Amino acid sequence: MAKIIDGKAIAEQMRAEMKTQVEELKGKYGLTPGLAVILVGEDPASQVYVRNKTRACDKLGIYSEEYRLPADCLQEKLLELIEKLNQDSKIHGILVQLPLPEQIDEERVLTAIDPAKDVDGFHPVNVGRLMIGKPGFLPCTPHGIQQLLLRSGIEIEGKHVVVVGRSNIVGKPVAMILVQKRKGANATVTVCHTGTRDMAHHTRQADILIVAAGRPRTITADMVKQGVVVIDVGVNRVEDPEAPRGYRLVGDVDFEGVSKKASAISPVPGGVGPMTITMLLYNTIQAAKMARHIE
Repeated sequence: MAKIIDGKAIAEQMRAEMKTQVEELKGKYGLTPGLAVILVGEDPASQVYVRNKTRACDKLGIYSEEYRLPADCLQEKLLELIEKLNQDSKIHGILVQLPLPEQIDEERVLTAIDPAKDVDGFHPVNVGRLMIGKPGFLPCTPHGIQQLLLRSGIEIEGKHVVVVGRSNIVGKPVAMILVQKRKGANATVTVCHTGTRDMAHHTRQADILIVAAGRPRTITADMVKQGVVVIDVGVNRVEDPEAPRGYRLVGDVDFEGVSKKASAISPVPGGVGPMTITMLLYNTIQAAKMARHIE
């Protein structure tokens, strides 16, 4: 049976390290990292995410501001707020919760954030820096996946990593992170997607399989080789009359079948999920240090 990659435990370990870092920045430099989170509209899932981010900041001693704008908010109003936060020296990281209402141009909003405060890692400048292997903010979920592997003692260098999914949020950036010629990466990376012919042919070759397809049971036991390491990024609701809420959360991998062949696997929930906010906090601390030229 596969070893479980416990994202919750790894996230807690990282947050304890970061809490010490924040205390040191306050004591030694009088510097408190600051994060501004902007939520437009009333999307229930987004409200939960924003609440969790604010709570996580409080626990680490990170200063946070929360801005809630109505669903019919004009794009100009949002851009004005971002510009104000770009100029605010108390704020080191700016996060605009996605998705945005349809009257707002998402790309325009993301590019309005100062790249030095883009703690989500979505600004084209940071995406470009990742592509050419220069320092910048890495997107939180892909960076969290790398940390899950490294802190679970899984060797990445020289391994064949197969990524299922090519989104700008997970698939493409995680492929870019792991292909870089540096410690904790240096893998051979294959990216599969909806246009891939005979996906199982590729997934069976994976030493490390990262699945971000957005569909339950995309990967079944017959599609993996013995001893594979599996990171399941998917979060899908499936109906379950016996569950208290009438549904349960499952990943993109058939956990029951695949875990019998894998050497290690991340569960859903409790795998990648806890790492995303953790890496956001990590980026906020890095942004504060960069603003004051602290190594």
